[in-house]
Amino acid sequence: MKIAAAVLREVTGRRPYRDSRPVEIEELTLGAPREGEVLVRVAAASLCHSDLSVVNGDRVRPLPMALGHEAVGVVAQTGPGVRRVAPGDHVALVFVPSCGQCRRCGEGRPALCGAAAAANGSGGLLHGPPLLRDAAGRTVHHQLGVSAFAEYAVVAQESVVPIPSDVPFAVASMFGCAVLTGAGAVINTAALRPGQSAVVYGLGGVGLSAVLGARAAGAYPVIAVDPVPAKRDLARRLGAHHALAPDGAVEAIRQLTDGGAELAVEAVGSPAVTGECLRAVDRGGRVVSVGLPAPGRTLEVPALAFAGEGKSLIGSYMGDAVPRRDIPRYLDLWRAGAMPVEELHTGTLPLTGLNEALEELASGAAIRQVIDTSGLLAPGTPAA
Repeated sequence: MKIAAAVLREVTGRRPYRDSRPVEIEELTLGAPREGEVLVRVAAASLCHSDLSVVNGDRVRPLPMALGHEAVGVVAQTGPGVRRVAPGDHVALVFVPSCGQCRRCGEGRPALCGAAAAANGSGGLLHGPPLLRDAAGRTVHHQLGVSAFAEYAVVAQESVVPIPSDVPFAVASMFGCAVLTGAGAVINTAALRPGQSAVVYGLGGVGLSAVLGARAAGAYPVIAVDPVPAKRDLARRLGAHHALAPDGAVEAIRQLTDGGAELAVEAVGSPAVTGECLRAVDRGGRVVSVGLPAPGRTLEVPALAFAGEGKSLIGSYMGDAVPRRDIPRYLDLWRAGAMPVEELHTGTLPLTGLNEALEELASGAAIRQVIDTSGLLAPGTPAA
């Protein structure tokens, strides 16, 4: 079938993206779903900093690539052997399609699935090579097994999680990456307990989701750190008890928490900020790193912080999520008003506005922009 999709052919890193226009909307041919695969009509796809990292070259991916990895849609067709979903089901798309067979999946850590990592790294799908072709018949790679900045996507059935049909598409689109990663870093990776203190550095979609996760876990106090005043204001609306600018934040955190926080979440992707987080936690405190720095960057911190002060530094990929378990429970928290994810929604743009959206994200002005990929979010159209 023919679809419109956002394609990145060359990494240039030139800003502003609204002028350099690194992403083009092209007509691609999308193959039919194979065994174990699902064709989804994409309703809404959120723009994530991981998308920007591919565009600017921080995350090296095989090109050309059809972008987009955080989305929601409606099942249009299923391939042979698909039993998880049926046509008409509303689904959230997940960027790690766990195989269920490897050691990490067996341990209950599907976010670290080896088969999924290999498929995602190759630009293919869990059940086979890429299904996208350009007008000349050449292969276009999939981003993280999803490629959701498009009218339709074929994904592994392991990449879809059924969701209730009454959840608005714009809200649901943020659960497959931002919420899984940010809230999961607090709830799953750190296993934060009620009454423990938490600080979050970096208030993009993932960091603000970590703030939401900390409040849902009963943390006190929850402290948010970011240089952008509007993001600090939003963090307070989402439940942070304090919001600080980076300058002088470590000393302020120590005063607010009687010596240092019990948990710090690094959601910037900066080795320097990781070092700040280690300084901001108390003896025995934990730092969870969810930001994605460029591959060549290194971390240098005082070695005595670990054996001498009992601090720990933990990596968290996709919030150590089990998506079929976690997305439904986070949606329940959203229904109860305990996780108001809709507050992260900066605006809605058409597929043709993707370069403008990239620039807004790169400038720090946006948190989560929703791309209306197939007209389901147009004025007068029901959101669910």
